[in-house]
Amino acid sequence: MAKEIITKKQVPASDRTMCDATAQMLEKARRDGVIIDLDRGYDMKPCPIGVQSACCKHCFMGPCRLNPRDPYKKVGVCGATIDTIMSRNFGRMVAAGSASHNDHGMNILELFKGIIDGKVKDFKIKNTFKLEELAKSIGIDIEDKEILEVAKELYTELEKTFSNVEGEMPFTKRVPKETLEQWRREGVVPRGAMREIMELMSRTHIGCDQDYNNLSKQITRTALADGWGGSMIATELSDIMFGTPSPTLADVNMGVLKEDHVNIIVHGHEPAMFEAMLAGVNDKFFIDAAKEKGAKGINLVGMCCSGAEMMSRHGVPHAGSFGSTEAVIVTGAVDAMVVDIQCIKQGLASVAKCYDTYLITTNPRAHIEGATHIEFEETNPGKCIDDVLSKAIARFGTRSMPVEIPQITQSGIHGFSHEYIEYMLGGVYRGSYTPLNDNIINGRIRGVAGVVGCTNPKVKQDSIHIELVKELIKNDVLVLQTGCSQISLAKAGFLVPEAACLAGDGLAEVCETVGMPPVLGLGSCVDNTRILIAASAMVKAGGLGNTIADLPVAGCAPEWMSEKAIAIGQYFVASGVYTVFGIGLPIVKGTKYYDYLFNGMEKQGFGKWGTASDPHEIAQMMIAHIDKKRKQLGIDKARERTLVDMSDRRQLTA
Repeated sequence: MAKEIITKKQVPASDRTMCDATAQMLEKARRDGVIIDLDRGYDMKPCPIGVQSACCKHCFMGPCRLNPRDPYKKVGVCGATIDTIMSRNFGRMVAAGSASHNDHGMNILELFKGIIDGKVKDFKIKNTFKLEELAKSIGIDIEDKEILEVAKELYTELEKTFSNVEGEMPFTKRVPKETLEQWRREGVVPRGAMREIMELMSRTHIGCDQDYNNLSKQITRTALADGWGGSMIATELSDIMFGTPSPTLADVNMGVLKEDHVNIIVHGHEPAMFEAMLAGVNDKFFIDAAKEKGAKGINLVGMCCSGAEMMSRHGVPHAGSFGSTEAVIVTGAVDAMVVDIQCIKQGLASVAKCYDTYLITTNPRAHIEGATHIEFEETNPGKCIDDVLSKAIARFGTRSMPVEIPQITQSGIHGFSHEYIEYMLGGVYRGSYTPLNDNIINGRIRGVAGVVGCTNPKVKQDSIHIELVKELIKNDVLVLQTGCSQISLAKAGFLVPEAACLAGDGLAEVCETVGMPPVLGLGSCVDNTRILIAASAMVKAGGLGNTIADLPVAGCAPEWMSEKAIAIGQYFVASGVYTVFGIGLPIVKGTKYYDYLFNGMEKQGFGKWGTASDPHEIAQMMIAHIDKKRKQLGIDKARERTLVDMSDRRQLTA
């Protein structure tokens, strides 16, 4: 077993994570002499200048370092001010995050085209109703047309999301009218994703755009090209091809592994590979092959975001979030971890080697040195899946490592898609967000919060997520979740109806009436677009203003870590949502660009940014914003509840 030398004093595992299973595996890794990300994160000390984005390395006259404590004392070699440097750095993070999501969305769109053209045989259109509704939402006439014809027209229209060089993205037709008009006034309506990302990268080059106000317009337009572009395509078309989620019960945490089974973990973001793997593990040939090696069967589980999608669609058990992907290998029970794109740590390769686990990359866009690469082809998925299964089964037959699986699981309900929420609130024929709006207006529900995103080893894993959500629901704020945040709360037991006892009286009453948890899991991080559609539906239902910025809503990424998160945060702010990031933001406080993000955008009619480290402070910031919006809407005082008798009803219908 390859081992690393540990030289620094270690903190207790319980100080690194709130997840008992992950803590148990961290302790085992230390005994085994293996360093995993939780310890690496504790030992890594960020550059105090870089962490506040007070440095620029966009040309080789530098890199230039400015002093965050006195940011206007000097400028870069080219004369760039702290505001130019920060906005360029922020913009490049948005460009990378938007590129990542749009690349994913384009791949999903191409799979959709392959199905339409008949080149892809192993996948099909499952939800024809949603296909037609999506087509209608962007102005496609479906009258007297076959499904295939509608699908072709939908593809042609959605392809403009990436290729347009002028005009407006197709999904801008789904944006509330007054929100869209505000974007037009500010000149930030996205055209095509490739143009927006290319232009932003060009404008952040040395000697190009050097006015943070002007550059910020392109930053916003590029972020909107993510949320209302590639990310939304990925969610909507995945629902059409693989099935739209509805509530399903699933187990979460490392106890979902089975010592007497071949354990295969799929981790990443592309649903097609996971869908194909689900079919493969149920193939009698491979089940028999596993039994010949002494296994009782094949156990398929997910991690991170593709795991959250499969959990939401099919109830596939989930082993843990981004922060536990190395720790789960330490169990010795993982016969193969199969990965594709995004949020895949290179450190997995060395940890997998220590425990004789196959780490298998499958995507041409994401190889890892030291991993086995078996390319997944959507036109021939069996080629990859069969090879993966054969290797995993063979590894089970030659297991030499002691197996230690934390016997910890937590059941939860997942799969609250926009469509199901609408049905849940109004039924088949009266599906609407009106009941939600009514309960916000009457004060039972104070507002809605989206709590999303990653885990970050800079802080105790899951801690900010859990404490924040606990405080929000206690104050009658309904919480929507995606990504690893959803897994954090699922492990803590918040995604069951019984968790309503932790909510305030008003929210608890609604939860008990509907039979839902106070925390609704929507899926993977790309499924943040479900929150955008829900917010738009709230505006459409009426009574809570005319724009998304009018709504008593707020968002938070408590333990964010990626450029994708910055792009997501910016498209929520640009859509009108007050968005708070935990841990911190790479922005120097007291600068003009800081003031623009934290105040100026709101004055223009957008949302605004916020940041804090303490979960209770974040909760109070979000609640204060929700209360401010309630006051502006004139609903800051809960209405008195009265029993309506028949004479009152006659007056209402007179």
